[in-house]
Amino acid sequence: MGKVAFVFPGQGSQQVGMGKDVYEIYPEIQEIYHRTDERLGFELSRIIFEDEEKLNLTQYTQPALVITSYALFYALKKSRPDVVPSYTAGHSLGEFSALVASDALNPVDAVWITHIRGKLMQEAVPEGAGKMAAIIGLPAEEIEKTLQEISGIVEVANYNSPEQTVISGETEAVEKAMEVLKEKGAKKVVPLAVSVPAHSSLLRDKAEEFGKYLEEIEIKDAQIPVISNITGKPLTDAGEIRKELKEHFYSPVRWVQSVQFMVDEGVDAFIEIGPKKVLTGLIRRISKGVNLINIQTLQDIQKI
Repeated sequence: MGKVAFVFPGQGSQQVGMGKDVYEIYPEIQEIYHRTDERLGFELSRIIFEDEEKLNLTQYTQPALVITSYALFYALKKSRPDVVPSYTAGHSLGEFSALVASDALNPVDAVWITHIRGKLMQEAVPEGAGKMAAIIGLPAEEIEKTLQEISGIVEVANYNSPEQTVISGETEAVEKAMEVLKEKGAKKVVPLAVSVPAHSSLLRDKAEEFGKYLEEIEIKDAQIPVISNITGKPLTDAGEIRKELKEHFYSPVRWVQSVQFMVDEGVDAFIEIGPKKVLTGLIRRISKGVNLINIQTLQDIQKI
């Protein structure tokens, strides 16, 4: 058998009630939720389990996904201590969950810092000034070349799969790029239902502010290599991780490169830990023939 990687989803995978079965079974997970509620100064647990409207606001979505992914990861570790990953990785926000799973971040710190991250991202650009769009069916190289011809700020935000690349930036520039890319043969051009132009240079100033908050939490060397969204290569050093998390704010997510690196290193099983199956779908398009497992509930863990 080859190697296993644990992967963690990012924003957009949230759903009300996620992780509640784990919360109800494990007192130690209830304790983590209570500690994070105290640290945040509001009941994140209530938002996750009951309040869909708030859950979909970036400042709550981000910490909610991190704590849910941690709860599922904890349950998996308890039930199957023999399943040990060679690597962890997360898509965008999911990188924080990957760092918790690799013991680089404490779960309470990770939840707190991603709440701050969500707030800063929301504040970075006035409502309506930023936009994101998924471009489907056009090679990333062609998209990169086209974006250089568009006036204004529009950049690649996510290299999600060979068929799907996400662009981000100023509303007018993104809309112009969508038109041009459609003309150049994109099969589909889909505006995303987000108000923040994530992973674009529009967030660079807020990254500086975020860096100051990062100084308030402990970051340790990762015990399991975490694949960087920025480089698609392993991260273990605490100093490099701190630098990564700041630059991560405005740098593109190289998910295709990250998955390909792990496959080239012998990973043939990916376990997605978190709600929905977004990464499972993307990995299937990046590398045929790997084993894909998705863990959203205790029942999913029992099936492994």
